[in-house]
Amino acid sequence: MLSEKPKAGGSNKLKKGSKQHAPETEESQDDTVSQLLDDTITAINFTRDIVPNDLARGVLGTVANILMIVQSVIKNKSDFLAIVKNDATEDDLKGSLGDALSELNISVNRMNSEAASKKEQRFWQRIFSVRIDRDQIAGWEKDFDRVIALFNFEAIAGIAVGVKKLVLESKGNAASIHAPKYRPTEPPSRPAMFYGRDDLVAELTNLVVNGEHIALIGPGGMGKSSLAKAILNDPLVTEKFADRRFFITYDGLDPSTITFEAFVTRFAGALGIESAGADPMRQISTLLRSASALVVLDNAETFEEASASSALREIPPAIADIANIAGVVLILTSRSRRNAPNVQWITKDIPPLDLSSAQTVFFQIYRRASRSDDGEEMKVLLKELDFHPLSINILANAAQQNAWSPAMLLKRWNDRHSKVLNAGKGKLQSLSDTMQLSLSSPSIQDLGEDGRRALAIIAFLPQGLNEDLTSDMLPSLPQVDAICDVLCMQSLVYRQDNFIKVLAPIRHYVRDSLQAPDSACLQEIHTFYYHTVQQCSSQHDNYANIVILDHLNIEHAVAINLAHVPDGTEEAYDICSRFLQCLQWHLPRPTTLTPAIFNIVENSSTRTLKANCLRSLALLYFILSQHTEAAQAFQVAEALYLTAGDLENMALCLTIRAELLRCQGRLIQSQNLLEDLQHSDSWESLSGTMKARACMFLDTVRMHTFTVSANELFVRSSGDPVWDLQFKIWHCRAKHYHGGDAAQAQIHLEDLFLQCTSTGDVFDRTDALEGLTNVAFCEGRLSDAIDYLQTIVEMSEGQDLERVFWHTVWKAVVVSNQGDHDLARGLIHKLSEQFQFLTLRNARAFLHQSYGSACIELTAGDYDRAGSYFTATIENCDMQGNLIFKALSTRGLGEVAFAHGDFALAAQHFTETRSLCAEMGASHHHLYSCLPLYTLPDNFKGWSLFLGGQSPFANTM
Repeated sequence: MLSEKPKAGGSNKLKKGSKQHAPETEESQDDTVSQLLDDTITAINFTRDIVPNDLARGVLGTVANILMIVQSVIKNKSDFLAIVKNDATEDDLKGSLGDALSELNISVNRMNSEAASKKEQRFWQRIFSVRIDRDQIAGWEKDFDRVIALFNFEAIAGIAVGVKKLVLESKGNAASIHAPKYRPTEPPSRPAMFYGRDDLVAELTNLVVNGEHIALIGPGGMGKSSLAKAILNDPLVTEKFADRRFFITYDGLDPSTITFEAFVTRFAGALGIESAGADPMRQISTLLRSASALVVLDNAETFEEASASSALREIPPAIADIANIAGVVLILTSRSRRNAPNVQWITKDIPPLDLSSAQTVFFQIYRRASRSDDGEEMKVLLKELDFHPLSINILANAAQQNAWSPAMLLKRWNDRHSKVLNAGKGKLQSLSDTMQLSLSSPSIQDLGEDGRRALAIIAFLPQGLNEDLTSDMLPSLPQVDAICDVLCMQSLVYRQDNFIKVLAPIRHYVRDSLQAPDSACLQEIHTFYYHTVQQCSSQHDNYANIVILDHLNIEHAVAINLAHVPDGTEEAYDICSRFLQCLQWHLPRPTTLTPAIFNIVENSSTRTLKANCLRSLALLYFILSQHTEAAQAFQVAEALYLTAGDLENMALCLTIRAELLRCQGRLIQSQNLLEDLQHSDSWESLSGTMKARACMFLDTVRMHTFTVSANELFVRSSGDPVWDLQFKIWHCRAKHYHGGDAAQAQIHLEDLFLQCTSTGDVFDRTDALEGLTNVAFCEGRLSDAIDYLQTIVEMSEGQDLERVFWHTVWKAVVVSNQGDHDLARGLIHKLSEQFQFLTLRNARAFLHQSYGSACIELTAGDYDRAGSYFTATIENCDMQGNLIFKALSTRGLGEVAFAHGDFALAAQHFTETRSLCAEMGASHHHLYSCLPLYTLPDNFKGWSLFLGGQSPFANTM
């Protein structure tokens, strides 16, 4: 923060000749001020990045601009003084500026203080654009408008004098302004070997800093990626975009199977976002809107040539939307000219190197001759390579590693004697001659056929070959490690993150021009991965680690087999289902298998197998909170199971889909689905267990809608002791929720809990303890409620992390109701650190925590923070289509407005809450009846006054 208010300048004039006084001290002081201003401006800019509102960022930008002008004035003070006033002295400019600087100091101090109070919300802000209170932001803008008006042209010069003391005094406080701990992926550095592109880099850099979108087009290996990295690290670019430079590579994804989800996941990962939720593009655009940004989309041909219909339909508009964000500049590298429409690309065809640059590159690698020894023949050789950067690199490495003399190199090349860049069939036909020369080197030839087999396998695997698994994966290649060493030495492959990989141009060449991967090797890889997937369980063991590390390779192998599976082969479909289940357990993420699964040909032998894959896909979508996609997959699976006569699995998918709708607050739709199942011809054919499951879900919905008396709920006898015990627990809970006697509910639930303990069923024990928690909470026995919740947490630790998370949030809410708000906040903060992975991948878990935090802050009387949390919850509800949490949070905003005395706004929020209840199919009088722990404290009476039509809402009903 800035220092305390500086004193206004006095009236004493500088005496003639006083400029001779301590000149070195004066100059040193100016340098110190300039440096401190640099730090302050940087800190303000960091603060601006975490404020999720354009208006607030504009205010901070104004402060930074003023300080930059001050900095410029300090550096050129004498010249500027002469322009302003021929006989001006420093004291002439101090008088009116003292007050202006004081006001500026006070305003910045206030703003920094208020921004710092938002610091702990940064985790939520980077995901869901939490809006800081608009009145506060408006106050900032008004305050700075007033301060800025105090400055005029002549006063600007005087800031240099007055600000010196201001900044020097703030030196001890400068460290209190911190940039967010959150950082995106670091951009790649400038390539070490990069020659002959200085003019092109300067030209393109000028376009970038002026806001132009650039498409770099050329064949593989032309240096498009290297050029983009050079631009990314140009001083003008780093000055303009600072740490807002993002490099997103789509290398390794298959154009035939890439989906929009895979595109977005890769994009979000480079920005430092864990992509989750139904609308991840909103998270991306929110982050990009916060400040200017340069985004490189590398290997864009992957999605430009995508054959998946969803990718072709959704990716180009998404790129156009990003390009239209103010301050965002795109650089695209691609072999294809099918660049996203509706973007004003400046297309640049990347030329080959010139002769001089080609020679420099070549002799930087090939050290057995020098450029001074270079004769015409070597120049001809480079020309025959068409000065293609990657071809030169490969050839130079081959000559160096094989100890070829220049004469031998020329002989080898003349034996092949083909132009590298001839247009031909395939994406990378231009590399064929250079590749043939490298493959014919003695070291490669000594490998025999196994060398090409290994190279083909490495090129086949999107991630490359896991070095720790090579001998297990490829037992028919016992020398595979030595082979990889030679391939790496010849620059045909490289090592990264314990994987042996190939550059994209070489991989495409190998796939297009060399032999297909050896069938025996492919079978070994499939056998190894399939065994891994089959053995993988929910436990985090070695099999799980392999799935996590090699997930893209496994996914690719599954996709290949799905596309080429022989009729009647069940293994490929079973492995697909198992792999998706492994992702659910260990690495929830979007999958590129979606198109392949939906495209499985349906016949009598594949219907059930395809349905199994769709069910596993739907469950993965559900975990990722992509509820629309989950419902679609479940629905298709239901139809396939029904056609195949598998009524049990049909009913299973339908009941899960109905429960998904209930959790979103879509009670009417959920109830209709389950009632239709009961009235269908399939009902009588279902097992007793499945009927009990459907009845349980249906009565749960009816309990929330209050359409049936509690005496009629959960009274079915299934003949299954486990289900019957669960029915009894929920019948008791339903009677309590519907207004039954709390003491009777306590007695029955305690007895049922003892029965659960004897059976050992953890789910029934949890249900009984939750019921006891709700009874205690409603009766005001908060300590008992906390004890019950703690028992659930201890019972679930090490077994069900989501249950631990869920009940700890409730515990924090109850603790806050006891009055210990700091302890409640501490519990939430600890959860944020321990379970960040859960809230990122599971939007409903985030809603639970965000709403719980809002309740805690509301109870503590911090209405501004409560409003921010309620707003964050509502914004995510809009993404997920969740009506329950939206209704609860909208009511919460009404109470915040009521507490501030803004009764009109409160009425607006309460009216919207009532409409949301109607949309759900629930009575607004019973919004909290079945959700006691989400109830707001009794002292927040705005909602009840509104429903009763009492003052101040007498005329709003």
